Amino acid sequence: MLSIRLRRMGSTKKPFFRVVVQEARSARDSSFVENLGTYNPRTKPAKVELEKARIEHWLSKGARPSDSVRTLLAKHLSKDLGAVAPVAE
Repeated sequence: MLSIRLRRMGSTKKPFFRVVVQEARSARDSSFVENLGTYNPRTKPAKVELEKARIEHWLSKGARPSDSVRTLLAKHLSKDLGAVAPVAE
């Protein structure tokens, strides 16, 4: 199963993140399928750049966003991404 999650980049104590699609069981910083954008929490306000069309594509294919990515999508993309709502397991 594919998941949309954050991949940590940057140097020690200066993190920024890439939003990527990768296999759910793989390690956080291992290989990924596609880079969907970036998230830099160190700037004021936090800088978020996401490719909305590609995120919608992967959500339609069944990729599940992690909790932190779901929060980013809810805050920084328009509310028309209905598939981003929490899924009961």
